[in-house]
Amino acid sequence: MADHAVVAEDEVDLSRRKFLTGATIATGAVGAAFVAVPFIESWSPSERARAAGLPVELDISKIEPGQMAVPVWRKTPIYVVRRTPEMVARVAGHDGQLKDPKSQDSEQPAYATNTLRSRTEEYLVLIGVCTHLGCLPKQRFAAGELYPSWPGGFFCPCHGSRFDLAGRVFDGSPASTNLRVPRYSFPNPRTLLIGQDEKGVA
Repeated sequence: MADHAVVAEDEVDLSRRKFLTGATIATGAVGAAFVAVPFIESWSPSERARAAGLPVELDISKIEPGQMAVPVWRKTPIYVVRRTPEMVARVAGHDGQLKDPKSQDSEQPAYATNTLRSRTEEYLVLIGVCTHLGCLPKQRFAAGELYPSWPGGFFCPCHGSRFDLAGRVFDGSPASTNLRVPRYSFPNPRTLLIGQDEKGVA
């Protein structure tokens, strides 16, 4: 009888030892995870750094001709349009319908103060916020989509502002100026850097 009692106690001690070992390991793993989180988070920019306007990179080789990508910079959507030659051709011919066709009263870097409002014909880079009340204009790239003479561009459904494929505002729109252009550059043929050009961070 005494032998059976000893065996039972040994089994209880072994079971208790396994439980305590497992609990210790689990506690150590949780502790290691808490220590690792700040270390891992230090690899990526903080929210404050992002809000301060750190540049954002975009792989433009993934944008199909005629399509638009919308990365976020400074918590703001950026419209990056890969224009086709046909879309570029539709930017001309309606200056008389625009409020600021030469972008003299609108906000853009010097290298975007041109008819296409861009560094290259192919890529248009705009801050995707309407200059009226800060709504988000929708892409309406197809010619004639809004009305027969529509050349394609952007339409703000909130209050009806219209912009062409260079982000220039049409007469009759509540918005008084063209869509803004951020500073940007092309470090290589595949990459667009939003928020930084040769002069540094905007």
